[in-house]
Amino acid sequence: MTLRFFLYRFALPVRLAAILLLIVASVRAYGQNDVIPDRPNPPRLVNDFVGILQPDERARLEEKLRRYNDSTSTQIVILIVKTTDPYPIGDFSFQVGRKWGVGQQGKDNGLVLTWVPSTRKVFIATGYGLEGAIPDAITKRIVSQIIIPNFKSEQWYAGLDQATDEIIRRANGEYQAEASDGDGGGGGIAFFLVIFIAFIIFIWISRNRGGGGRNNRNRGGGFFPVPFPTSTFSGWGGSSGNWGGGGGSSFGGFGGGNFGGGGAGGDY
Repeated sequence: MTLRFFLYRFALPVRLAAILLLIVASVRAYGQNDVIPDRPNPPRLVNDFVGILQPDERARLEEKLRRYNDSTSTQIVILIVKTTDPYPIGDFSFQVGRKWGVGQQGKDNGLVLTWVPSTRKVFIATGYGLEGAIPDAITKRIVSQIIIPNFKSEQWYAGLDQATDEIIRRANGEYQAEASDGDGGGGGIAFFLVIFIAFIIFIWISRNRGGGGRNNRNRGGGFFPVPFPTSTFSGWGGSSGNWGGGGGSSFGGFGGGNFGGGGAGGDY
């Protein structure tokens, strides 16, 4: 009897309290999600919601990042916002990457560079597809050695421009490995140098064997034999700034969004 009376008396208040908690949680979740800006329409790679960059600076950054997207499909988004509350800047960056779908579907080769001028915080978040080329140590270095020194001098555009140049170089694989702090790097170079010299000596001996050195060189058409034909070898790539052909860009939007938590940030 006592238990039945207890359940009868307190069942309604408990239900009302549970409903109230659900309402509060829903409102809070909606408020947090509302902080994440909607995907821009038409789509843009440079999104300055503060107005700190000059129009021509935004246009130059946008054109560079669009051209890079057109030629590689890798998407780099710059996001300048007034606040990321209630999210930490890192979580905010990941949420933007997921909500907007930054990167290409199936590649997840997107990157979000978030800057909050009011709190002087910067964060670079990488999609799964870029974590190998741009690991956390590199994003930390880009923030601390490129962005922060420029921002301390109020060189906003220079910091973003140089940072995106470095991101592009890293994503292009122009830096295959980091130099060791010890003495190990020189040994690898010396090894390959010895192999190269031995290869040249081998070619020279084989071409001059049997007294027919002059004729053999003439048949080859140059110093190197057939493995290096001078008629087809086109040399190595040029400047990293050449990411695509001429003409306008064709950036059409986002499609990736798989961000797992790679990246780093800092403040100035």
